[in-house]
Amino acid sequence: QVQLVESGGGLVQAGGSLRLSCAASGRTFTRYRMGWFRQAPGKEREFVAACNWSGSRTYYADSVKGRFTISRDNAKNTVYLQMNSLKPEDAAVYYCAADSIDTIVPVTTQINEYDYWGQGTQVTVSS
Repeated sequence: QVQLVESGGGLVQAGGSLRLSCAASGRTFTRYRMGWFRQAPGKEREFVAACNWSGSRTYYADSVKGRFTISRDNAKNTVYLQMNSLKPEDAAVYYCAADSIDTIVPVTTQINEYDYWGQGTQVTVSS
C-alpha cells in the first residue's frame, strides 16, 4: 500500500505557473505508475497527466498538452506536475494517484485503474 500527499496548490493569475508535488510513502515507489487528475465544482474528476514507473513515458490530456509536464524523482518518492500558462478553466482540486505497474500498459489514463489517491490540493486561477 502507498500513501500520497499533494502540495503546491494555491492562487495564481491567469498565465502564471504552479508546481504541484505528490509525496509517496509506504511501498517501493518504483512499483507504481502515477497520474494526476482534477475535479472542478460540479464536474466529474478528469484525467490530466500520467507517467510510467521511471517517468520516461508520459501522457497528457489534450487540454493541458504543451502547458503541463509530469515528472517524477524516484529517489525522493515524489511525482510533480509543472503547470504553465494557467487558464481559469484549469482551476480545480488536483489529485495524484498511484497504480501498481503493468508491464503491458505502462501508462494509464483510466481513473478506475488507480488504486491509491491523495487528498487533493486546490488550484485557483484568477482571470
